[in-house]
Amino acid sequence: MAQKCIHNGCGKKFTDTEEECVYHPGPPVFHEGQKGWKCCKPRFLTFDEFLSIPPCTTGKHSTVDETPPRPPPKVLEDVPPPTKPLATNGAIWKLPAPRAAQPAPPATPFLAPPESDSDDPSIPVPSNITCRRRGCNATSAVESPLSRGDEECVYHPGQALFHEGSKGWTCCKRRVLEFDEFMKIEGCKRKSNHLFVGSKKQSAQEEAVSEVRHDFYQTHTSVIASLFLKKIDKGRAKVEFTSQTAVLLDLPTEDNKRYKTELPLFGPIDTARSMYKIMGTKLEMTLVKADGLSWPALRSDEQRTSEIIQVGRAGRA
Repeated sequence: MAQKCIHNGCGKKFTDTEEECVYHPGPPVFHEGQKGWKCCKPRFLTFDEFLSIPPCTTGKHSTVDETPPRPPPKVLEDVPPPTKPLATNGAIWKLPAPRAAQPAPPATPFLAPPESDSDDPSIPVPSNITCRRRGCNATSAVESPLSRGDEECVYHPGQALFHEGSKGWTCCKRRVLEFDEFMKIEGCKRKSNHLFVGSKKQSAQEEAVSEVRHDFYQTHTSVIASLFLKKIDKGRAKVEFTSQTAVLLDLPTEDNKRYKTELPLFGPIDTARSMYKIMGTKLEMTLVKADGLSWPALRSDEQRTSEIIQVGRAGRA
């Protein structure tokens, strides 16, 4: 009979004790809003990101709690008596009474975007994966999957809530102190099917950018041009110095935009020596002049300026 591993981060069903288990050997750590595991370094602010931290240790599955017992709590020492009034030149001065501690305001739970409510029937369900609904932790069958109508998903529709040491869910009232007990709180809502794969993600249509703001300055030998476009994807961006009079640009961004054009240059460049650099807010190109003449404009199709050769960066008014 398949048994469920109780190691942190695993929770899978297994039948062979020799099967490899990937888990977190350390306890969870919650400090100043950050969440993680003591055995590894990643820290996150949301509970869903905390649950997605990959385990860091391999071993064998287990159904026995191997956590060492906690040391007994320390006994607080006797509180010292209040300080006696101060006497100075016959006059007695009393120390001001300490202010009462003000209760901390209740923590505002982080509201994550709503998740898909059901699986797409056209997507096959892989074996031995965990239900994506919070608090369910059910895994799909290893050998033959059950009929989807025979399942029952018991989960928490709300968010995890940690406040002043207590732990619970925003959708129900129960609160506990230990993280292990928090993970055992039974869900308060039921559905007939688990959520293993979700729905197909619709690919957002890419937005074409027709033009971007640009600026340049020049020296006797080079033109340093800046094209201002935020979040350029360095892995997919293409900047090609294909000819002496044009630069091919294909600049996709991380927020689903793309600037694609052939930039006509005012003067000829040395394609072998020209270079570029992608920054967080712009593309910077160093265009090495082929003839050493001054450029009154960056593009050959724009209005010329009365600019003369500048050595170094141009000053701002």
